[in-house]
Amino acid sequence: MGFLQLDNGILRVAINPLGAELSSLRHRGGGELLWQGGEPWHRRAPILFPLVGRMPGDELVHNGIAHPIGQHGFARDLPFEVGQHSDTSAEFTLVDTDETRNQFPFAFRLAVRFTVDGETLSIRHTVENRGRDTFSASVGGHPAFAWPLAEGVAPESHTLEFAEDEPAPIRRIADGLLLPDAVDTPVRGSTLALDESLFAADAIIFDALRSRSVRYAAPGAPSLTVRFDDFPLLGLWSKAPGAFLCIEPWYGMTAPRDFAGEYADKPGQFVLGPGESRSFTYSVTVQNS
Repeated sequence: MGFLQLDNGILRVAINPLGAELSSLRHRGGGELLWQGGEPWHRRAPILFPLVGRMPGDELVHNGIAHPIGQHGFARDLPFEVGQHSDTSAEFTLVDTDETRNQFPFAFRLAVRFTVDGETLSIRHTVENRGRDTFSASVGGHPAFAWPLAEGVAPESHTLEFAEDEPAPIRRIADGLLLPDAVDTPVRGSTLALDESLFAADAIIFDALRSRSVRYAAPGAPSLTVRFDDFPLLGLWSKAPGAFLCIEPWYGMTAPRDFAGEYADKPGQFVLGPGESRSFTYSVTVQNS
């Protein structure tokens, strides 16, 4: 099946059933606002589940048994079933299989619903425990937005404006794992001036945010406001020479570098008992310049 299209006359969105991956985002009369893949990163907006980041040795240990699992889990690489859809909404579903249980030994259902309403795209992730055992997990978005947001706009003129001042230190990673010490934030007040050098040491992780939204903008370009009420963490990432900025709402993050033990003991995850479910939504609101 090809990409599924949503269009409410203001926003036009395309979703790839492989990974239920947001693959295009356009405002009426405007250009593409989502990175379209290429060197050095070929994805566009993968869904991270049941893991955000990595585990040491790329192994998940449950009841003493090690299960191989790669960075950011497996949802991004598997075909989702397309459910009910209309011009303005669509739902995609992934359920456990023998293949997934080899990596994440639990029964689950992951439903991802995309909705366009006015200038806002909402993406809701619902995780359901369909088994007999309690499990913990993480979920997150990884959308890569165009940087610059419009042709002829200088990349260095772009900023992130947080809803609140953000003085708390940030976290960094090495080889995909969390380093033990926090470092000073590059945010000044509520503003982060964007520059490639910010990402020379990989992603920036905000784990003590006051804000629940951030506005990505530059003079003479459209702006994007990402709201993430259900996600306590935010990651930012780019990689030269790619023309993209990833603004990533997360519930959970990569394992500490020295972590060893059961997956259930990994910090920062959500927990679901048998039959329980939980939803996590973030949204992107587009405003033309």
